[in-house]
Amino acid sequence: MITAHSLSRRSLLGWGAATIAVAAAPKVWAQAAAPAAPAGPFSLPKRAYEAAALEPHIDATTMDIHYSRHHAAYVAGMNAAAKDHGVLAAKPLNELLAEIGQLPEAVRVAVRNAGGGHANHSMFWEIMGPGTGGAPTGDVAAAITRDLGGFDKFKSDFEAAGLRVFGSGWVFVTVDKAGKLALLGKPNQDSPLMDKHMVLIGNDVWEHAYYLKYQNRRADYLKNWWNVVNWAKVNERYAAAKAGKLTI
Repeated sequence: MITAHSLSRRSLLGWGAATIAVAAAPKVWAQAAAPAAPAGPFSLPKRAYEAAALEPHIDATTMDIHYSRHHAAYVAGMNAAAKDHGVLAAKPLNELLAEIGQLPEAVRVAVRNAGGGHANHSMFWEIMGPGTGGAPTGDVAAAITRDLGGFDKFKSDFEAAGLRVFGSGWVFVTVDKAGKLALLGKPNQDSPLMDKHMVLIGNDVWEHAYYLKYQNRRADYLKNWWNVVNWAKVNERYAAAKAGKLTI
């Protein structure tokens, strides 16, 4: 389980000097160690694969920048906010997002942007992997058929939802404790966790996720993304959701 003690568009400039330091870090191709970030309760989770592992569908340079600069910037943003607001270190990230309206007003923007970005990306790396893709299997496949009209319709609807996100954002599939699935898009780094909805999967449609390879062809990126979805991991998340144990 990922908690505030093990985890964290706005651009890198938005997070100030701490983010600039992260951006200057060496490239990280393997995941032996996470890039350095300001100390605090949040940390960058390790990926289970190298940056080049999802080629040719997601290029290594994009993966490296996305992980070691963009995601690291969200971690740095949360750690910076936690220095002045100890409440951010007191609860797991999913609880902070679910209770964002109860947090001190001075920290809500940081939690929405940096905390949401940290949660979204932590999920994102987990549900992808090399040598994956294809059609879903197991309980997730049955749920997609039952709730989302079957895999072909689901893929089409998911891609369409991703294209409808204006500017930057995400397209998600949420899951409740009964295992029911729903599809929705979110702007910026907003997370369904902010509405107390568990996230089964999600795809990042910020330009930094695809622009080096696909330029403005978001539709091509969305179609190719299915080739790297790790359905075995998605099934693990589905089982955790039904057991009430899915956090990020």
